[in-house]
Amino acid sequence: MAKKKQQHGATAAVRALTEAGVAFTELPYEHEEGAGFGAEAAAKLGRDPGQVYKTLMITHDGQFALGVVPVAGKLDMKAAAAAMGWKSASMADPAVAQKRSGYVVGGISPLGQKTPVTVLLDSGAQAFETVLVSGGKRGFDVELAPADLLAVTGGRYAPIAQG
Repeated sequence: MAKKKQQHGATAAVRALTEAGVAFTELPYEHEEGAGFGAEAAAKLGRDPGQVYKTLMITHDGQFALGVVPVAGKLDMKAAAAAMGWKSASMADPAVAQKRSGYVVGGISPLGQKTPVTVLLDSGAQAFETVLVSGGKRGFDVELAPADLLAVTGGRYAPIAQG
């Protein structure tokens, strides 16, 4: 997979990947309001929903992390809390997630976060040569190797998906 010239605009996610020298592909698609986000990306890009990942911000006692799981599944809150060493976890308020990440809901990327937090990538990502995650805006994904995603974010694998 070769690096492509920036065609969709230099989001913070694209800048993070470019600065890290990581190979990635930009995958823009036409987002339709009300269509949902992850499943829409998989359908419009013609990809297996198991290979397309969504980014969810979780919180516990004023701490935050990102759970990155397949769009076809759900984030297992107990497993995510355990991976973080927390007693429990809940979804962060969408307004807080937007403010902390620097992205709008539906376009939150694990890359280039305004306020970096721990990234937990579901262990199932290891089954794929590449995964797709939000590129930092609605209607825009980036494709890269799971190991490169973890290298750029300082994240780690964890068994956090269910379904």
